[in-house]
Amino acid sequence: MNNLFRKDVAVQAILYIADRIERKDLHKICKILYYADQSHLSKYGRSITGDTYIAMEYGPVPSKIEDIFKALRGDSFFSGCVEDLKSFFEITNKFHLVPKKKANMDYLSESDVECLDSAIKKCKDKSFSELTDMSHDIAWHNTKQGRAMSVKDVLREVNDSEEYASYISDKLKLENFSI
Repeated sequence: MNNLFRKDVAVQAILYIADRIERKDLHKICKILYYADQSHLSKYGRSITGDTYIAMEYGPVPSKIEDIFKALRGDSFFSGCVEDLKSFFEITNKFHLVPKKKANMDYLSESDVECLDSAIKKCKDKSFSELTDMSHDIAWHNTKQGRAMSVKDVLREVNDSEEYASYISDKLKLENFSI
């Protein structure tokens, strides 16, 4: 889904989440985004962020958003390319997000907010290890570490039918090619 990444929406989704959780660590934010994107894909046929989730040691990580976080903390070759993002948030202690603004709700649809709220509720009171264990799901187990997780497996985790999972996966591949 990389060509489908919606940077402006992703930034606003991060700000929306940060405003609603106490512990603003990157791990928790990534897990909330994963569950929100999974739910939105299942219910509405598109992800909120358009990001690709990578199976990492501590669970799914949104690839492009992780690149943004790395660049903001100076851990990336592209660290000089994030001046526009520094007005939204900063990263302290390598893993803590400090928002500088409130989310601009013009970027988030009602269905985006619905799925973000549901994912926040699911994750906000969970510890690091609880979130890690919870996110080691079918899609994560079926993917080699460091590789992109299958959209079909992400949808199988929420008990979507094989036909629907295949349809959404094929739809996203077509949209990715047409861009």
